[in-house]
Amino acid sequence: MSTTTETGEQFECGVRAIRGGADLQAETEKLLNELTRDEKLALLDGDDEFWPGLAEMMKGYNTVPIVMGRIDRLGIPGLRFSDGPRGAVVGRSTAFPVSMARGATWDVELEERIGEAIGAELRAQGANFFGGVCINLPRHPAWGRSQETYGEDSLALGEFGAALTRGVRRHAMAVAKHYALNSMENARFTVDVTADDATLHEVYLPHFRRAVEEGVDGIMTAYNSVNGEWAGENETLMEGILRGEWGFTGVTVSDFIFGLRDPARSLHAGLDVEEPFRQQRAQHLPADLEEGRASWDDVDRAARRILSTQLAFASRDLAPEPGPDVVFSLEHRQLARDAAASAAVLVQNEPIDGVPVLPLNAGELSRLAVIGRLADIANTGDGGSSSVRSPEVVTPLQGLVAALPDVDVVFRGEDDARLAADAALGADAAIVVVGYTAEDEGEFLGDLTSDPTLQGLFPPPPEGIDPSVLFAAADGDEAITMGTAMGGDRTSLRVRPVDAEIIRAVAAANPRTVVVIVTAGAVITEEWRHSVPAILVGWYDGSEGGHALADVLLGEHDATGRLPYSIPTDESHLPYFDIDATTITYDRWHGQRLLDRDGRDAAFPLGFGLSYTTFGISEVSVENVEGEHFDAHVTVSNTGERPGRHVVQIYGVLEAEDFPRRVLLGFAPVELAPGETTRVAVRASLRPTNRWSDGGFVPATDRAVIEASAYSGDPAAARTTLDLV
Repeated sequence: MSTTTETGEQFECGVRAIRGGADLQAETEKLLNELTRDEKLALLDGDDEFWPGLAEMMKGYNTVPIVMGRIDRLGIPGLRFSDGPRGAVVGRSTAFPVSMARGATWDVELEERIGEAIGAELRAQGANFFGGVCINLPRHPAWGRSQETYGEDSLALGEFGAALTRGVRRHAMAVAKHYALNSMENARFTVDVTADDATLHEVYLPHFRRAVEEGVDGIMTAYNSVNGEWAGENETLMEGILRGEWGFTGVTVSDFIFGLRDPARSLHAGLDVEEPFRQQRAQHLPADLEEGRASWDDVDRAARRILSTQLAFASRDLAPEPGPDVVFSLEHRQLARDAAASAAVLVQNEPIDGVPVLPLNAGELSRLAVIGRLADIANTGDGGSSSVRSPEVVTPLQGLVAALPDVDVVFRGEDDARLAADAALGADAAIVVVGYTAEDEGEFLGDLTSDPTLQGLFPPPPEGIDPSVLFAAADGDEAITMGTAMGGDRTSLRVRPVDAEIIRAVAAANPRTVVVIVTAGAVITEEWRHSVPAILVGWYDGSEGGHALADVLLGEHDATGRLPYSIPTDESHLPYFDIDATTITYDRWHGQRLLDRDGRDAAFPLGFGLSYTTFGISEVSVENVEGEHFDAHVTVSNTGERPGRHVVQIYGVLEAEDFPRRVLLGFAPVELAPGETTRVAVRASLRPTNRWSDGGFVPATDRAVIEASAYSGDPAAARTTLDLV
């Protein structure tokens, strides 16, 4: 062990050397050689002892960074974890709209700006490791944590995950999760998800590959089992695909507490860090190493990756260090407001007396009815690990009252259709806010105190600590309560029956009724949508959501959102889903591609959304075909009388056996003045046109029809053809 460097300066010495041109791996080896064996083992899990750390977590989840792999003797700072993706979970940060809402913007430049803002806020609060690039594919809309991801399409997931990664990495390390096949919440600790190689490579892994290409620093494994192996112990996923096929060089980390079952097996399979405490590895690895069940070569391999990731981060050029005033700053609140307004999806806007109901004309309003239990509650989404403790949340009612100071805004929040109709009667318009809260969907823990398998993953509690009492004592807005169920997978894809009753009653009393849906996943609206003229998907829209909603309803902001998934007309049109399943098989078929295969029309297809103006797409040409990418040049016109933003979507239409008929290849938003025509270049990918065969990708067919569309299956799309071989 070298003594030429002052104690506590070895890490910084390596950073200076790398910045001066030294080789990263060489400096990593130098630092590795300075470590004692005990210090190497200390890198492989969290720094806090399990029971004290868990007690603090019960009081308030991730209120401060959770540190893993800090070695003070050598000045190694450690991975300083903040969760996400709604914002920086540490401290009291800006709550941005949930990821699914941001996916509805179809705007990766906006997502990159949000990533930079989140990165700045977590950095200002002492974190450097953002576990919030959530890019799981929601196979079924009932998945309780669909709000944490961007939509049903793998290409869009990959591009949004890459954008968030780019933004965050200006301030911190970015971690993509949950690898892989994680899209069931209630059964996440027990379910084994099986999928063949083609399904994995074509559907459920491409977005993770895209994040790796963008330079993501970490990959968090999932709780569930994949093809018979727990994800945190799955050598095929971690060493075979992630590192072997994609060349990932960062760090792999487990999901918290229950992310592995066998410490030695997880280490050999390629899991570098057990998060977040000293738990199974601290308890078992020393004996496993002594008795040959684990190898010091595997310890060195993991330690090398952990050190290399930290050195690479510390030596790269970052944005200027932000001060504490960046947290919940006016700039970030405005960004949250802009994102929420851009995300709102207008799926229905019928005329009354010859004029579409939306936007409302503020100058013509004297009385506005605002109806529904969700209209005046802070409702930014799940109350679990993604919850951001924003200092202020603007509700829909507050936003409308602030925007309409001279209008009599009447609010009724009771579950009473008669009272709602009375309030709507005589108003110039009625806004009905329905949907879900964290009680309906979100992270699910259940009663862990009654599951002996999960309890067996804990080290023996110290004398005087009763785990059941510890779990039951968790209380308050900042806590994650492990002893009770919350959220979880949705049990219904429809609004509550009383909400449907209120909608119909209000619509009968007031022809200018607008329904705003607060949700993450698809909501089936067939029992009431034909009775109302206007429907807006408003999402869990963040700390400034109420202001943003008012901006859209009053036409200060165009209706620019487009659905990041398809909405079916019936639950039977969706894949099989059992929230308590212990085994399930995933295939290629979900969402829009399943509807297309089965010849079923969506209520609202993937990419659909209306604007306050109208657009036309008249021509598309394919240029610059290079490898896996090409440029689609599209002529787009604003044919209406208002400025607006359109989303040009490029699809490939294929005729191939057992393969989706239509796949998304690229997209780009464009803003146009009334009457303006422009030529838009959309960068598109050919990867979705390939199928996995014999260990590699090949074109699914010889030729594709390239569509430039407003949404999937748009009959007005412009078309051309492209040879794939």
